[in-house]
Amino acid sequence: MMHTYVAIAGEATRKLPAPPVFFGLFAFGVLSLLLFLVLRLDRD
Repeated sequence: MMHTYVAIAGEATRKLPAPPVFFGLFAFGVLSLLLFLVLRLDRD
């Protein structure tokens, strides 16, 4: 039973490979690019 709690605590403290701000900026950039492409295709 105690091993389960240790495993859950280990998952909670896992480190990200990059700061969360980077993930947000990356997602914003990708979604902006996709929106630009969709709107550009709609114009034709």
